[in-house]
Amino acid sequence: MTEQQGVCYTFETALEMALTMEQRCFRAFLQAIRTVKDRSAGMILKDAALEEIDHKQRLEKALIEGGIDPDEHLQETMPLMHLDDLLKQQELNAEADSRQALAYVIHLKKNNLEFYDKLAKGCTGAPMAPIFQQLANDESLNLQKLEDLYEAHFLTEN
Repeated sequence: MTEQQGVCYTFETALEMALTMEQRCFRAFLQAIRTVKDRSAGMILKDAALEEIDHKQRLEKALIEGGIDPDEHLQETMPLMHLDDLLKQQELNAEADSRQALAYVIHLKKNNLEFYDKLAKGCTGAPMAPIFQQLANDESLNLQKLEDLYEAHFLTEN
């Protein structure tokens, strides 16, 4: 997506861009699954890849139907810890463990959230803005779950 603020694409163009973004994310997870040897890291990446497949199917359905069912997901934007700012972003190698895999997934999901946020803000007032806000809200919920998982397993209180 262009870095210009306030850009609103047509509904179909925005959905096509979202599909491309989801496909790239899926491919990154697939490549990482093929790379890592650690079973728990592979499971984290597999769950993330399957989630991207669901997102892609939802976007394809929206292209066909001309929108997303407003009753499908009604959550608000979730508060985030912004762990991606604290975690080092890196490609995964064969020796990556579950902590590194989860950090990798958090970074990619944060990029997805920012993408949908930009679409929603760029289309403020347009009929498709609520659809992109809904997608952003879904991503924020997913990211919050990932951050909670990371906190529960890898951040210790002193």
